[in-house]
Amino acid sequence: MSSIGDGTRAVRAGLPAPEQYEPTLPGPVFAAHFHLSGEPVGPYTYGREANPTWTHLERAIGELEAPGEDVVTTVFASGMAAISAVLLSQARAGDTVVLPDDGYQALPLVREQLEAYGVEVRTAPTGGDAQLAALEGAKLLWIETPSNPGLDVCDVRRLVEAAHAGGTLVAVDNTLATPIGQRPLELGADFSVASDTKGMTGHGDILLGHVTCRDPRLAEGVRRWRKVVGAIPGPMEAWLAHRSLATLQLRIDRQCANALVLAEALAGHPEVTGLRYPGLATDPSHALARQQMRRFGQVVSFVLPDKDTAERFLGELRLVDDATSFGGVRSTAERRGRWGGDAVPEGFVRFSVGAEDPEDLLADVTRALDAATRP
Repeated sequence: MSSIGDGTRAVRAGLPAPEQYEPTLPGPVFAAHFHLSGEPVGPYTYGREANPTWTHLERAIGELEAPGEDVVTTVFASGMAAISAVLLSQARAGDTVVLPDDGYQALPLVREQLEAYGVEVRTAPTGGDAQLAALEGAKLLWIETPSNPGLDVCDVRRLVEAAHAGGTLVAVDNTLATPIGQRPLELGADFSVASDTKGMTGHGDILLGHVTCRDPRLAEGVRRWRKVVGAIPGPMEAWLAHRSLATLQLRIDRQCANALVLAEALAGHPEVTGLRYPGLATDPSHALARQQMRRFGQVVSFVLPDKDTAERFLGELRLVDDATSFGGVRSTAERRGRWGGDAVPEGFVRFSVGAEDPEDLLADVTRALDAATRP
């Protein structure tokens, strides 16, 4: 059903065929092992390898990632488990991997592990398609667009074309956009990866990740890695994630609309600099984002004059939680510099816009900004 709308697809994704007196979405299957006589040729043998609840969720995500196509999705216990599965299942000693140097904060930890295994790691910024210059001879290119937390955007099609011409695989971290905002496989990527802790599940109560591939051989390597390291999701988390997908389009549309309203308001504040939101017409990445994104995400970033101003702003907010992560229905914001590792100013704020009434959210942010920047 590739012609139906995003909302319809999200509501129906991954549901089994109707069966009399059975629930529409079967409950979570809690099982370490399954009845298994004779040869182990069935779909479910042992709980580390497969689970019916995962199967429903994986089908649902696959339908969102590539409507109407045959793809393979593998779900993981967290976004980092999914990221590690791609990088560590594909790279071998002597290979070269290209990473963004402005990506997710934990990527440097993966870099250290890759280098410990004898993999050469090159890095370059997301903006300006700078990773192109580092591609020669690489086994895998890792793209994060929009980047977190700086919200730079790169041209996925251009990077994929150049990478594939040299025999390089391409993985795209699609966490911020989600599949209804951007479809990396349609843009040519080999792997679409996400932390489903964020916008995909949207309630800040589940750790989960996934990898989707068109090529079953690549998918098999990822799935084997999950089995070897045991980075499997719990059945309850998988079931809750599937349930949450039904509201994906509703949540993301509301959050994106709110994010644009907030970004437009922040653009006019005298103490705000470095404002980034790909959906904002004045954003440096807007033209490119329009070419490859269908929705621009719920994260807005900006810079306040200094650390103390940013902390006062966060402390004044009443409808926004001072918390890490993003993508939830409740707005959150944080001063990213408190963690270290991100090359951002001390007053840099990453704001994840929720599904509150826009008038209420805007009033809260405006009041907090005025209080924080008042002489």
